[in-house]
Amino acid sequence: MIPNTNSGNGAAPAVLQTDSLRKVYDSGALTVTALDDVSIDVRAGEFVALVGPSGSGKTTLLAILAGLLSPTGGRVVIAGEDMSALPEKARTRFRRSQIGFTFQSNNLVPYLTALENVELMLRLNGHGPAGRQEQARALLVRLGLEDRLHSLPSQLSGGQQQRVAIARALVHNPSLVLADEPTASLDTERAFQVVETFADLIHEQGKAGIMVTHDLRMVRAVDKVIQMVDGKLAGVITARSQIEAMARAGQFVQPQAPPPPRPQRMPLPGSAWVPAGGD
Repeated sequence: MIPNTNSGNGAAPAVLQTDSLRKVYDSGALTVTALDDVSIDVRAGEFVALVGPSGSGKTTLLAILAGLLSPTGGRVVIAGEDMSALPEKARTRFRRSQIGFTFQSNNLVPYLTALENVELMLRLNGHGPAGRQEQARALLVRLGLEDRLHSLPSQLSGGQQQRVAIARALVHNPSLVLADEPTASLDTERAFQVVETFADLIHEQGKAGIMVTHDLRMVRAVDKVIQMVDGKLAGVITARSQIEAMARAGQFVQPQAPPPPRPQRMPLPGSAWVPAGGD
């Protein structure tokens, strides 16, 4: 898996933009600010990790991006559409067609085969029978599941179930794909396989992808890391060296500041000026 080295260069259009997002829960006696002035963007073909400690606002942000929760203030723009301005029914239709979502628990329909689970997303989006099964089959084969097409979820391993869920999230050609802790129930080897496969598909298909994860080792597959603390944006890391350092250490790293300018040697009276490091 090769990260998208063009990430952040501004060449690809922004698929997702948030502008000063806020989410406040007010019970009268207690006010809790879950999100506070969060502005981010994710471009086509960019895979982003959303990280932070428990209670940092990651789940709230993901729910707002998915259109499952309305913000108290600010805007969410996906593929040029202001989600905040859409009526509820229109938002539901837009979410179904333009957003793919994978859950920690997969949420596969237990009595449908792997192929039928993926095909179901096409049916929900109004795709006719012609080509529907072949489209689902092709994506599952791409994910290495050609011999498990007709298996029920209970007959699949955890990693296989997660790959079916990835196929279901991508098959209807959404603009934005969201993944909530997709590796939480997997061992390390299968977790890396799932995340790298996800990253490859995001890059190949030019989607915008966001993955929430507590396992910082997984960020080695992403193009950008967004850190959150206490509902606020704590930092955005795009430098490949810093992302890889975070993955190796398995802990947060501070974005590196540029080195201070080297002091200049002042010339002695009557001598020529020589810059620091010069001979």
